[in-house]
Amino acid sequence: MYDIIVIGAGPAGMTAAIYARRAARSVLVLEAVSYGGQILNTPDIENYPVEAHISGFDFSTKVYEQAKGLGAEFAFEKAVEIREEDGGYTVVTPKNAHRAKAVILATGSENRKLGLEDEDRLVGKGISYCATCDGNFYRNKVVAVVGGGNTALEDALYLADLARQVYLIHRRDSFRGEETNVARLKEKGNVEFVYNANVTKLISEKRLKAIEVTDKLDGSVRTIELNGLFIAVGRVPENQNFANLIELDEAGYVRAGEDCHTSAAGIFVAGDNRAKALRQLVTATADGAMAATEAVKYINSL
Repeated sequence: MYDIIVIGAGPAGMTAAIYARRAARSVLVLEAVSYGGQILNTPDIENYPVEAHISGFDFSTKVYEQAKGLGAEFAFEKAVEIREEDGGYTVVTPKNAHRAKAVILATGSENRKLGLEDEDRLVGKGISYCATCDGNFYRNKVVAVVGGGNTALEDALYLADLARQVYLIHRRDSFRGEETNVARLKEKGNVEFVYNANVTKLISEKRLKAIEVTDKLDGSVRTIELNGLFIAVGRVPENQNFANLIELDEAGYVRAGEDCHTSAAGIFVAGDNRAKALRQLVTATADGAMAATEAVKYINSL
């Protein structure tokens, strides 16, 4: 029986583990893939206090080592179910069933897809959701980025230094991402902005060859020949496995305030899978600290 099980080893989950261990509570962190979460693939973090520039990999490794050094246990298993049993919770994975007095959900989110025919088939054959992972395969080639948030802007900036031509396609006439990134992109000579447009068709043989882009204002269709398409249209929270126990909003995010309490006593939430206005690295780590602090208070009250 652990005091706290944290589901997810992104910045929120690992920060929660640090705070729980500093409160002398036993902690198990469950992670399906690798520590770090979404931030792992960010080449340069510029907006986190203390260090003006640090890679997502270095940041994640430092937090992981800190949590491990404090005695947090990590198991790389995917949590598929939470059961309320005997005054506590059982977290079920394909390998084990782990028991805890409290649970912190820090599952983050997964890539949102465009929903186009052949999209899944073409992943790794011209379609990618991670520019820093796959960008080097498109050196001196033609690529497009779809999206209007910071991830899309950062992907376009990264690819502009590798590719011959970058198309940045957005369904609106302005971007949701930071203006500093937009300004940097406008200085690039190999970036073309395609506003008020949606990617409506993928053209391929064995690999992606081109895309059709439909103008939302006049309905005109443009074919863009390219080698790679990077999709950055947001993320989907990974909460559905736990919807039987906790309340979610219409978009699938966990309903919880700044105290990170869910609708179930003893279950807390931290990070990008929580319903909130701002999803940034600094808010994820803040959630982790708050969720752990509240989980400790809950355990002390039992």
